[in-house]
Amino acid sequence: MKEKTLCVHAGPGPEPTTGAVNPPIYATSTYAYAEFGQHRGWEYSRTANPTRVALEQAVAQLEGGADACAFASGMAAIDALTDLLAPGDHILAAHNLYGGTYRLFTTITRRHGVEVSFVDASDLAALEASFRPNTKMLFLESPTNPLMAIVDLEEASRLAHQRGVLVVVDNTFLSPVLQKPLALGADFVVHSTTKYLNGHSDAVGGVVVCKDGELGAQLHRIQNSAGAIMGPFDAYLVLRGIRTLALRMAAHEEGGRAVASFLAQHPRVVRVYYPGLASHPQHELACRQQRGFGAMVAFDVGSLENAKTVCNALKLFTLAESLGGVESLVSHPATMTHASVPKDEREKLGITDGLLRLSVGVEDPEDLLADLDRALAAL
Repeated sequence: MKEKTLCVHAGPGPEPTTGAVNPPIYATSTYAYAEFGQHRGWEYSRTANPTRVALEQAVAQLEGGADACAFASGMAAIDALTDLLAPGDHILAAHNLYGGTYRLFTTITRRHGVEVSFVDASDLAALEASFRPNTKMLFLESPTNPLMAIVDLEEASRLAHQRGVLVVVDNTFLSPVLQKPLALGADFVVHSTTKYLNGHSDAVGGVVVCKDGELGAQLHRIQNSAGAIMGPFDAYLVLRGIRTLALRMAAHEEGGRAVASFLAQHPRVVRVYYPGLASHPQHELACRQQRGFGAMVAFDVGSLENAKTVCNALKLFTLAESLGGVESLVSHPATMTHASVPKDEREKLGITDGLLRLSVGVEDPEDLLADLDRALAAL
């Protein structure tokens, strides 16, 4: 099926008892047994809930995976993946990650005895040199958050698999519509469903898609044991969002391209980070492994004071954390999404005090450009 069709029809289809087109919200904690020792396929909603299972099936189909597990948040999903490892194992992670992932890896994950190190994963030579004998997982983002670096997922996966290392790709920035990491070699794809999959900024959640059924079974055991599950109401909202995902991503990308091109030509902007620009150092790689460039744009205005001025002057871009909703957002990574990353580490990465990150919504691009022009004129 084509992507637009798959988004509309992914999942189990109409509910068999009534023919309901939308999966019902099964607001129940438990299920009656047919008789002693015989349940009807459902026991307890921590273990499985029909609404959550419908979402898991839909996202697995969208990513081309064998199975999926939905969690209470994107961070809960990533934390569950670390539970596949044992003390003494090593995670090799891209050095330019979402700040919450960095915080998880450098605090809780390390306290559990799992070693974590970071590398510029877009540099394949540096990546290959960073594997250790005890490396069990390679964790990647592409594009990275917030500097939009592109990792060669196919080659990175090949290097990892040569060493028996599992590959995880956070695909939140692009969604399954614009990138399919499993087809490029990844073993797991993780999403914050809060973002593009849901698309309306009204539900928090996460999902992991597994390429292999046995890995999926292991993750379901962790999901059931630890219990950080997505509730049925949130699962329903994400399912609703998926139905328009392909349509929304087209509108998001239209705005993203327009905004990036505008900023790249603006005299008050120091630098723009967007893989869709021909000036991006990995533009050709992005063209090869992605189906589009998305709507996340970062740009540098030179100083903290300039960043404050622009944020306070914007009207259509709301100053807020998160991304992927129909409304446009602006964030200041150094004090918001990446505040947990030490300042010296941020500066090494290029996350300056003047860097701003935009999540371009589905508003008319002309209105968004006018808003940015007005805000930049305040500098």
